Amino acid sequence: MSSFEQDDAGVVAVLRSRDGGAPRKVRARYLIAADGAHSVVRERLSIGMAGRGSFASCATIYFKADLRALIGDRNLSVVYVNQAGLLAFFRFAITQDAGFLAVFKASDEDGRDLRDAKGLTPERCAALVRAALGAPADFYIQIGDVQPWSATAATAAVFRQTRVFLAGDAAHLMPPTGGFGGNTGIADVHNLAWKLGLVLDGAAGPALLDTYDLERRPQCNLIVEQAYARYVKRVDPSLPSNDLAPLLDDASIELGSVYASGAVLDDDDPTRGDGAMLEDPRQPSGRPGARVPHFRLRRGAVDLSTLDLAGQGFVLLTGTSGQAWMQAADALAATGKIPLRAHRIAPDGDLADPGGRFESAVGIGARGALLLRPDGVIGWRARDAEADPRARLHEVMRRLTARA
Repeated sequence: MSSFEQDDAGVVAVLRSRDGGAPRKVRARYLIAADGAHSVVRERLSIGMAGRGSFASCATIYFKADLRALIGDRNLSVVYVNQAGLLAFFRFAITQDAGFLAVFKASDEDGRDLRDAKGLTPERCAALVRAALGAPADFYIQIGDVQPWSATAATAAVFRQTRVFLAGDAAHLMPPTGGFGGNTGIADVHNLAWKLGLVLDGAAGPALLDTYDLERRPQCNLIVEQAYARYVKRVDPSLPSNDLAPLLDDASIELGSVYASGAVLDDDDPTRGDGAMLEDPRQPSGRPGARVPHFRLRRGAVDLSTLDLAGQGFVLLTGTSGQAWMQAADALAATGKIPLRAHRIAPDGDLADPGGRFESAVGIGARGALLLRPDGVIGWRARDAEADPRARLHEVMRRLTARA
């Protein structure tokens, strides 16, 4: 994409083949800028970045070597290297014949700083890999590539400008400590895709797209700070640490996001307003804004998870005596305007709960219900029955989809 322009109705992008040929124009309703850490789209929109900024010049050394004798039977994921002249971490191929060494700080025997990769010749890289491995000087290392990069902690000031959305590294930059970067980018588009889908299909109002920034940017800010705090504590304690965020549980960061926006209704929920951004997914609450917890359910003789139910529109899950909610959902779905399915979780329902824990774990009674968004996030919860379930559900769906 060599250029783009947006107007009130869409975006026009000019595409050019890498192999040559005439450029062509593509018009679309929206543009997702997932063009990486050096996002051209973000720069052309003059969207700034806020946070710690760049704090270390680094390099990643890709190599091949026979590592079987060094690794043995150990299942190693990330191996940190903390030596006097070398701060780095390893990732090894599962075949134990290759890997990479991400170098945060390196100095040679004369104390010269090599972090900018200018002094990282193949010979020097091989020596660094040997030193990090604790291998002898004659241990064979074949250097494949060296890629310099900057350790940065920053988040875009906005994730949306009119019809353009930022996602992935274009929206947030973080050091690799914690391994949060990839999952955070996936979570961005997982949050955005269903909203775009409903708007493009006419099943939701355009205002639903405003909730992307409201939900994802605070979470990304939190995750970027967690990655930076891990960098300081695990790699380079010489960096400023007086305002570090306390380290939070990895599983909560990855799976415990609690969203707050117009696409989450918690009007009658006792947890409303507590400001919690995360919850422990191992101790789920069922609160609106959180990811639906995993529970093993059974459909006939087939086992499935609550997580398997989301993805194709909205899903209403009711307690054992939730027949009124089921009828309301069926009536609403029959209009054809709302992608909605309903399941009653009961011994005589279409889904059974062998463990008998679903209702208590998500905080509903036998006549209550839980509404899942297409991304598996709990959009609304009814702890008990209501006088007019059809009218209530209609209003809930209207608000969740930002329709007039």
